Amino acid sequence: MKKNKILLLSLLGVLAFFILVEIIAYVVAWPRRTAEKAPPGGKPGEGASVDRLEAENSSLRKKIKALPPKAVYIVVDLAHNALYLKKGNETIRKAVVSCGSGSILEEPGGRRKWVFDTPRGEFYVKSKITGPTWVKPDWAFIEEGKEVPKNPEERLEPGVLGDYALGFGSGYFIHGTLYTRLLGRSVTHGCIRVGDNDLKVIYQAASIGTKVYIF
Repeated sequence: MKKNKILLLSLLGVLAFFILVEIIAYVVAWPRRTAEKAPPGGKPGEGASVDRLEAENSSLRKKIKALPPKAVYIVVDLAHNALYLKKGNETIRKAVVSCGSGSILEEPGGRRKWVFDTPRGEFYVKSKITGPTWVKPDWAFIEEGKEVPKNPEERLEPGVLGDYALGFGSGYFIHGTLYTRLLGRSVTHGCIRVGDNDLKVIYQAASIGTKVYIF
């Protein structure tokens, strides 16, 4: 029995010795490991993450720098009813405009419904018209409580869109207005109304393909 105890104590002593050696080796190697993982003045594990963040920030800065088109472009701020004619980071003209009201019109019987919002996103000028004539859509007659005409000529209404119109798709235009007192308010059926003087500058500066950013 006594020999067994001595043997057990010997084994425990050897095991303790090897554990102590491992601890000492780990402690000695610790500064080298932390130096490899951490940047100067940082914490272990920060080196890789800091490098990654710097790379991501550098990529973002390049994208932001390249974002503004070098040619003339148009930016519309719906929340503030403001239009900016820009070239690069320079604002050539700022105009007070009227954008979509967000109101909803439902046809009697509920067969059709229209939401009068100005679309958000990236667009481009698809058409330029001098002396535009409004071709009244169905909702315009329904809103007025009138029957939708069968004769297409009854839809034509000249003189209400101002001197110029810039179409940017799906029936939406940047155009003039008879209701200049309402500029600055969200009152339109989705188009962007602009005062005469501002509209002329915008029309002359823009061309087919000019980018239009609406947010």
